[in-house]
Amino acid sequence: MVDVFNALGGWLHAVFVQQLDWWVVLGFAAQILFTMRFVVQWVASERARRSVVPAAFWTFSILGGALLLVYAIYRKDPVFIAGQAGGLFIYFRNVWFIRREKRETAAG
Repeated sequence: MVDVFNALGGWLHAVFVQQLDWWVVLGFAAQILFTMRFVVQWVASERARRSVVPAAFWTFSILGGALLLVYAIYRKDPVFIAGQAGGLFIYFRNVWFIRREKRETAAG
C-alpha cells in the first residue's frame, strides 16, 4: 500500500509541480473563468426559481473559452482547439442575439 501512495505522490508531483509554468497558470485561470459561467447560471436560476441563462454566462464563456483556446493552441491539442474554437462561435452568437434584442426593445 505504501508503494501505491508513493507512486501516486510521484505522479501528482510530476503533473502539478514539475510542469508548473506560466502556461499552466494561464490554463488554470482560463478554467476558473470558464467554470464561473456555471456558477453564475446556477445562482441566477436559483434566484428566479427557473432555468435562466444571464448575459454574464456568455461573458464568462467568451473570456474562459478564448483563454482556453490560447492554452490549447500552445499545447498543440487538436481536440481541445476544435472544441474551444467551435464554442467561441456559439458564445459570440448568443451575445449578438442579446444585443440585438436590447436594441429592438429600446427602439420599440
